Amino acid sequence: MDKIVLEAHDRELVGSGGSKKLRLSGRIPGVVYGHGNKVQHVDVDAIEMEKVYSKAGRNKMVALKVDEGRAKNVVIYAVQCEPVKGKIRHFDLYVVKMDEELRADVPIRFIGESTAVYKDEGTLFKNLESLEVECLPANLPDGFTVDISVLDDFDQVITVADIVVPEDVKLTIEDLDTIVARVDAPRGEDELSELDEKVVEELPEGVQEEEPIVVTDNYEEDKDRLTMK
Repeated sequence: MDKIVLEAHDRELVGSGGSKKLRLSGRIPGVVYGHGNKVQHVDVDAIEMEKVYSKAGRNKMVALKVDEGRAKNVVIYAVQCEPVKGKIRHFDLYVVKMDEELRADVPIRFIGESTAVYKDEGTLFKNLESLEVECLPANLPDGFTVDISVLDDFDQVITVADIVVPEDVKLTIEDLDTIVARVDAPRGEDELSELDEKVVEELPEGVQEEEPIVVTDNYEEDKDRLTMK
């Protein structure tokens, strides 16, 4: 696999004002830290950052090259995105050492088709989209594959224990019986009718329900009635 490279500049414009100027110029501000390194403020090309993030996600190593310095191995630790367009507006990069274990989120990829979904009209429920692992950077998985074709009825479930994990990778989750995916049965007519029924709230003992106030065109009369209450 080709190495993912990200080129950056040492950032001089710091603060909200400086970040705004960078974004207007087509660049994104970010920070680099980890392993006792002093926090370094950098900026990268916005389009290039989007490409790198789409390839690396948060679980693949990236070779970060700042100006003329030597490349550092980093992982994208966090990103902040615009609420509407979803474009990256800030990022955190974490420096890794090849001989030291790290923690990272590894995505779960669902494959196959469930007969309980396309034949029995059930609804696929995905309880987990990723799993946190602990391992050496070189052993970091690209993702975990889960085949939902085993979910052939509503009693079947896929748990964390069913996921194949390499020997040199450790899951941080303790409960291996945690459900990853299942298929919920479609709701029957009786259940749907119950959801449509009006929920009647019981008032505490001794409290009477007030009659609704009807507002008329007579302002003075309405004012007197509201005042009396």
